[in-house]
Parts: sequence; structure tokens; C-alpha cells
Amino acid sequence: MNSVKTAQPEVVVITGASAGVGRAVARAFGKRGAHIGLLARGQEGLEAARREVEEEGGKAIAIPTDVADPAQVEAAAEQVEKTFGPIDVWVNDAMASVFSPFKEMKPEEFKRVTEVAYLGFVYGTMSALKRMLPRDSGKIIQIGSALAYRSIPLQSAYCGAKHAIMGFTDSLRCELLHDKSNVKLTMVQLPAVNTPQFGWVKSRLPRKPQPVPPIYQPEVIADAVTWVTDHHRRELFIGLDTAVIIQGNKFLPALGDWYLSKTGYKSQQTSEPADPDRSNNVWQPLDQQRDYGAHGTFDKKARGTSWQLWADTHPGWLSLIGAAGLASITGGIALARKLR
Repeated sequence: MNSVKTAQPEVVVITGASAGVGRAVARAFGKRGAHIGLLARGQEGLEAARREVEEEGGKAIAIPTDVADPAQVEAAAEQVEKTFGPIDVWVNDAMASVFSPFKEMKPEEFKRVTEVAYLGFVYGTMSALKRMLPRDSGKIIQIGSALAYRSIPLQSAYCGAKHAIMGFTDSLRCELLHDKSNVKLTMVQLPAVNTPQFGWVKSRLPRKPQPVPPIYQPEVIADAVTWVTDHHRRELFIGLDTAVIIQGNKFLPALGDWYLSKTGYKSQQTSEPADPDRSNNVWQPLDQQRDYGAHGTFDKKARGTSWQLWADTHPGWLSLIGAAGLASITGGIALARKLR
């Protein structure tokens, strides 16, 4: 949606930048000529992301960071500003999850997912605000999910984290408005996305995990993030299903409970049996020696565009198309009457 380079290079921080959505977002900002601090745990994925950003025309530094450690996040923010200058945009995206019935979850697993997928956003926001508030400018973008509104079975820790991010972000937004701050907050609510996480997430499911269809490519998300950087929104939904689920859950949450109890287990698994001994990235990154890139294994099923997102981000064009359609219908009716 927006790959035009800005007049003055933006300074951007992206957590979870080594793979998946974060990796695609890094490339998108690279096309704008941004200077980017790439934060994640996996060294190989980070270095590959840095090369891609620079191939696109931006600049980047790779900073190995565990976002569950606030000291590491703060040190990374300091390094970015020493290298590139004041941070303009901070994108919180790092995630971890465990696919498992809650009754089989271990306390340490739940704690780890919460520390990464929720507190990692809190710590990133803290470090961003520490620098943005004195300058009274900056944008913080939280990568959320439809799961922030409508939880699904088998991902209790991750769903809890997404709900928590939304509650935290809404509270902070009120404080910024009270203080008349020009620092802006946006939460982007995602659909299912084709990322490598389904190949490395910890899972107790009998079959290989998958995103719940319909599935979108990470570049759809990346374009939305760069768009919302230039066009402030309190919240941005991606995908028609995301919008329908979020709105529908406001009116019929019990129906959602019943429906997901029937479909939520099967829809999150492929037909292939899972390898019980496969490695996962809950405690250690899997991209220390190998680059996984932005895409997962669902390219054939994933959509490269979202018409709902296009309509939402092009209201002028939508109004024009609607007016043209209405004029055509009106003209057709008038002509039909004359020909009677």
C-alpha cells in the first residue's frame, strides 16, 4: 500500500523481526528507506532480515533481544538511537505460543508465553515512550489479533496475552489523551497468517498445527502496518473474517463458544500426524543457525490481498465507486422509464 520512501529516513524498531510478520514488516519499511532496529532472539534470522532491508534500500542493525527481559529491550532501544537517532516508530510483534489443552499446560509454559506475547509488548512500549514522550512525537503499533476479542480453544495463554495487550493499550491511550500527548497508539488486529510459527510452536496436538482459514500472507499485514504509520487509526482490522468475528462476538458470544467447541480443534490442525519429538522455540530460538523467512508452509492456501482492508483504507475510492454504481442504477431506471 505504501512503499514510497519518506523525505527523512524514519527510525523504526521492530520486535519479532527475524521471521513471519515482523520480517515482512521490516522489508516493507526497508522499501521506504527506513533505518531499522531489528529485535529478535535468532541470529541467523536477524542477519537475513538485515540483508533484505538493505537490499530494499533501507538500513538496519540486528540486535539479538529476548523481549521478556526489559533490560535487554531497553539496551536495544539505546543502541538503535545511538546508531540511527530518535525512534519514530516502534512495532511490537514478538510472540510465543503453545498449542495445548489448558488442562495439560505447565505453569512455566504459560508464564513464558505471557512474558513474551504480553509483557514483551509492555516493555517495548515502555522503552518507546521513554524516548517519544519528551519529544512529544512518535507512533507505537501493537500487532494484535482477532483473538484479542474472540478466544479460541488450545491457545489459552496466547489468547490471554492478546486480550491483555488490548486492555493495556486502551488504558495507556486514555492517559496519553489526558496528557494531550502527540504520541499515537494503534492496535492492528490480524487474521490467520502464513508464518513459520506453526512449524516451530510447541504443540501437544496429535496432528500438525495450522492457522485457522482463511489465511493471509504476511505481506498483507506489512502493508497495513506501513499504511497505519502514515494514516493514524485507533485500531485497524485486517480481513473480512476478522471484522465479522470481532463484531459478531459483541452480540453472540455464547454462540461463538458453542461453535468453537465444535470446530476449534479440527480447524487448527492439518491432516498430517505431528512429530512428538520436534523442536520448538518457546525457550530457545530455532533460527540461530537457519533462516526461516517470512512465510510458513501454507503458501498455496494463503491470500495475497484483503478486499476488506483495501475498502477500509480507501474510503474515498469506495465512495466514488458507490456513487458511480448508484448513478448507473438511477440512469438505467430513468432510461427504462423513457423506453416504456
